[in-house]
Amino acid sequence: MFYNTGIATYVWVLTNRKPPHRQGRVQLIDATNWYKPLRKNLGKKNCELSEEDIQKICDTFLAFEEDEHSKIFPNAAFGYQKVRVERPLRLASQLSKKAINSLRFASGDEAIRSELYDALGEDLFEDFRKVQTRLEQLVNTWGEASDDEAEKTGSALPEKTKKKLLDPATWERDAYLVTTANAVRDLIGEGLYTDHNLFLDDFEAALQKLDIKLSATDKKAIIQAVSWRDENAAPVIKKAYKPGKAEADPLYGRFEVMLDGKPYVVEYEPDSDLRDYEQIPLLEKGGIPAFFEREVLPYVPDAWIDTAATKTGYEISFTRYFYKPQQLRPLSEIRADILALERETEGLLDQILNLI
Repeated sequence: MFYNTGIATYVWVLTNRKPPHRQGRVQLIDATNWYKPLRKNLGKKNCELSEEDIQKICDTFLAFEEDEHSKIFPNAAFGYQKVRVERPLRLASQLSKKAINSLRFASGDEAIRSELYDALGEDLFEDFRKVQTRLEQLVNTWGEASDDEAEKTGSALPEKTKKKLLDPATWERDAYLVTTANAVRDLIGEGLYTDHNLFLDDFEAALQKLDIKLSATDKKAIIQAVSWRDENAAPVIKKAYKPGKAEADPLYGRFEVMLDGKPYVVEYEPDSDLRDYEQIPLLEKGGIPAFFEREVLPYVPDAWIDTAATKTGYEISFTRYFYKPQQLRPLSEIRADILALERETEGLLDQILNLI
């Protein structure tokens, strides 16, 4: 039907006036072998439906019976639920000098800021006016070849990036983050935290004791700089319900834990790097819970289902329903082919070696 293409043709018969025996059911007809060849190809088109073939399709449709070319399914057989599987974010944290020093370039363009810092030093943070003129020269000529270079070192910077690099507020902000992180480090030390929740508690307590109020963005920058994923660390708690305020349901992300000696129900922060999806048939026996407990939890026992992200979809795959496996060749035939190949290649290796 689609000339000069390899596009397959599907004929859909749709109606909202189905007779009772068809309601809630779908009939699939495989008519791929019902055709007659054309006497002369029309591009890639080399066959067509004859009147007999068309009648055969109509008769199969009207009969509404199952056979080799006709399959009948309930509507739900083609449906599935796409479920998002979450796992908890696990972070370790440490206020190390190296991690804190990385905050010097927290305002972005880390590679460029690092090079500018190598050229201009601490004055960028402590005495910006002293190096402002030189900074402007470096930023405005970024990417141009120097006197002793034959080639360019890089490309010119966009105006937006230049404006940000020349803004003293960005350097002041990064210096403030370093100063704040060091002040917190002086209070709580640089020990390794394998429970990020304890680190957050100590971090907040230190800020309160130092009478420092950070914006959410600055606080996040410091925490991200000194934390990293660790599969052996404790899960990061996103929300904790007071005792009696919520029921535990691990399948849907509510876990019971002990906090301060009391049983709490908590929700964990999901780790986007570990996020996965499962496609579960609507006709799955036992539904989503049964599938999840059988196919997911044995392998990742800390996983849960994000119900808000569950979506329902439908797909029809003719290949799946009308697939016919190719019959394997007899062993005797395969053996005969191998022996024939051996006879053909006899002496071939000797010939090759004599040519070398």
